[in-house]
Amino acid sequence: MQILRGFTHFSRFSRPTAVAIGNFDGLHLGHKAILHALVERAHAGGLCSLVLTFSPHPEKVLGQRRVAMIQTLPQRLAGLRKSGVQAVLVVPFGQAFSRLTSQEFLKDILISLLGAKEIIVGENFRFGLNRQGDIEELRRLGRKHGVIVHSVPQVKSKGRAVSSSLIRSFLFEGKVQEANALLGYPYEIEGKVIKGSSRGASLGFPTANILTANEITPEGVFITAATLSRQTYPSVTNIGFRPTFGRDRFQVETFIFGFNRSIYGKRIRLGFLKKIRDEKVFSSQNALVRQVSKDMKVAQDFFKKSKG
Repeated sequence: MQILRGFTHFSRFSRPTAVAIGNFDGLHLGHKAILHALVERAHAGGLCSLVLTFSPHPEKVLGQRRVAMIQTLPQRLAGLRKSGVQAVLVVPFGQAFSRLTSQEFLKDILISLLGAKEIIVGENFRFGLNRQGDIEELRRLGRKHGVIVHSVPQVKSKGRAVSSSLIRSFLFEGKVQEANALLGYPYEIEGKVIKGSSRGASLGFPTANILTANEITPEGVFITAATLSRQTYPSVTNIGFRPTFGRDRFQVETFIFGFNRSIYGKRIRLGFLKKIRDEKVFSSQNALVRQVSKDMKVAQDFFKKSKG
């Protein structure tokens, strides 16, 4: 998959394209429907399948609210690679880009620069200055310039439209199973293993402390799948302030079953499978150890059932 970052490294894309446009944060079931349509249309028309996406998220530049991303850009690109698209253009979204009118965006970017012959978007797609353009405007401009526009219907789950904003709300509430159902895979964070206080080891449960660039880290105790060097292990992850010890600092720490190697400095990926409980204050270290032992038993039972 070819990755293009911004417009400075090329004057025009090398071949005619089918283009899908969007933030694609999370690469959820709705996004996958768009990407599937993109790959199919590109194959049928002998075109290059190209995704135009943005970093940072436009709302981070223009919006009045903070947008926490479901994925880091590297995670998003890795997911796009798996989808089978041939190229991705990451647009550095800023004030100048935001001032493009809908016609300028279509003519100057999609047609002149990217050689778009077909465009694939979600049915609620908005574009151009102040989000003035909608799908009907895109179709009208497409007809004018000889570009075919396809809109992909929203994917729904239990009567609700699958969206990145809904997934974000589930994750912030710790509802990882609900989020996973809309994503189509377990929510993941990635990071580097760093030295911690070794408090877990002193309690009999040595943990890997993780420094992550992911913007959404659900708080609580979770059953997780930890992947190191392409091998995946059952694990339990605690995210929060460890209130029993005075809420010293926010931490992500995971206990990996049957694992005793030193992994400081290594990259690790955690897939969230199920929430066990919220963080809570315990009256003593012994009470905490008893609860952690129960958490481990819940996780072991979960993995046994999963294998069965």
